[in-house]
Amino acid sequence: MAGRANHFILLGIASLCAAALFPPGTISPAAGNELVRPSVAGDFPVASEVRLAGDLKQTRFILDLDKKIDIHAFLLADPYRAVIDIPQVSFRLAPGAGDTGRGLIKAFRYGLVMPGGSRIVFDLAGPAKIEKAYVLDAANGQPPRLVVELEAVDRAAFNRLLVASNGPERGTNSPAPVADTTGSTGAVVSADGRPVVVIDPGHGGIDNGTQASTGETEKDLVLAFAVALRDRIEQDGKYQVIMTRTDDTFVPLAERVRIARSNGAALFVSIHADALPRREGDARGATIYTLSDKASDAEAERLAETENKADAIGGVNLTEEPTDVADILIDLAQRETRTFSNRFARLLMNEMKTSARMHKHPLKSAGFRVLKAPDVPSVLVELGYVSNRADLRQMLSDDWRSRTVRAVAKAIETFLAKRVVSASPAH
Repeated sequence: MAGRANHFILLGIASLCAAALFPPGTISPAAGNELVRPSVAGDFPVASEVRLAGDLKQTRFILDLDKKIDIHAFLLADPYRAVIDIPQVSFRLAPGAGDTGRGLIKAFRYGLVMPGGSRIVFDLAGPAKIEKAYVLDAANGQPPRLVVELEAVDRAAFNRLLVASNGPERGTNSPAPVADTTGSTGAVVSADGRPVVVIDPGHGGIDNGTQASTGETEKDLVLAFAVALRDRIEQDGKYQVIMTRTDDTFVPLAERVRIARSNGAALFVSIHADALPRREGDARGATIYTLSDKASDAEAERLAETENKADAIGGVNLTEEPTDVADILIDLAQRETRTFSNRFARLLMNEMKTSARMHKHPLKSAGFRVLKAPDVPSVLVELGYVSNRADLRQMLSDDWRSRTVRAVAKAIETFLAKRVVSASPAH
């Protein structure tokens, strides 16, 4: 019975007392003893299974739900704890769940903290920050999942987080809110502290890509655009830009993805130009593609197949995780990455339409191999159709290139600025 007290006490007077003693956004040093579960579950979201992964440097908590919920995450000191406040949830976890931990999480407790509100409390092995806290939508047969990612920091950094969030007049048991728990995560940064942008000019070398009837090749058009884009982004010095190629060299698709991942890219932008066979009519305008297992239309499928055939011409350590946990971690990374990719694609479309003619269906998706880095938000931009005279004339125009480069650079800067702000440590 004593062990169960960590999860359940009677609803009613006890929960009302807990609400009075520990109002929203606060928790006592013995918070686990104030967590309760209602005797009648009601029509509340159900938490059905929990997993921990990682080590003393990075630890991830994953909770399966039957519907998406809102969350609020914060830190507490003396002792070190991380807290997740959520709407009232019916916890149907295995007996003993939370009694033992892993990595940065020594143990965790969960239950009702007040009528209508539940709480999860993590006892930490040392000072840590909440790197990410978010809830993923159900997708591909997988349920909604609450994900909390913890990262070890030193005591001084932890204290800065507390002081900056609460002010020196607040006690150490006051909550230090996480700036953003909606999935807008911090961007990976380079060794010099700047986020990395990888720009990928398509094709190259013996792979010309598409070719205009007047002889211009896709590989040359997209390289000129990519170089101009790199120069534009580097003007401000906020981001480090890495090119997958800077000359007429063939780079395999897998190598392009490897370059992005090995450099910890915060964003991958692949630049291309399309063409339609004469028998298929005419089309024009720029198109932005994101990754999808199923192409959004027949044209997207055709293009992905063509691009993927080009190769014929020329965070958490998963090795220590059980197979089922590793599969879930990969799924989480892919789902989150696709969310960010789609967000950037919409932002890019809104910027580009101010300077470039867009395709009548400007946002599409298909199974492009070059977009398949599971942990790097990625888009493929088709600048236009070399088979269309008007589009080709624009792609050869210095004025058009300058205006469109500015639009793409602005979208990149806007997208990354939001991620860097949410990732910046408090001082």
